[in-house]
Amino acid sequence: MRIGHGYDVHRMVPGRACVLCGVEVPSEAGPLGHSDADVAAHALMDALLGAAALGDIGRYFPDTDQRFRGVSSMELLRRVTRLLAERGYALGNADVTIVVSRPKLSPYIQRMRQTLADNMGVPIDRVSVKATTEEGLGFTDGPGIAAHAVALLTETPRIKNL
Repeated sequence: MRIGHGYDVHRMVPGRACVLCGVEVPSEAGPLGHSDADVAAHALMDALLGAAALGDIGRYFPDTDQRFRGVSSMELLRRVTRLLAERGYALGNADVTIVVSRPKLSPYIQRMRQTLADNMGVPIDRVSVKATTEEGLGFTDGPGIAAHAVALLTETPRIKNL
């Protein structure tokens, strides 16, 4: 088993779509970024890549590459999932925590879990998504949004050359 942690943060700006875990959440502001700026999916991908010791999403999808401008993070998540499978890894489980005051996310959590599970090709019971706030004490109570993720990967046994 291998464990990885991911973290991402974005500034919230008016007029931008708020996409979290592949689900568009109605909001006056959304995360600013090169892709769709799905902070939760970005943290999850970093956790997955970290568990496999494969770096971070910037290595595979740099914000200097115009091919990834506005791209759906679900497309990137599918690519990361394929990369892991090619190296003999499978998802044991993933746990994502989104930190933001607005918008309120509870009505969308189940759909977020299902969207992530569908894009990784795993049952929904392997994916947890939670939301919390900083109770008026931090960056995510105004201009920002953050997400943490932890992922557990299992390795397919490999036959060693004797």
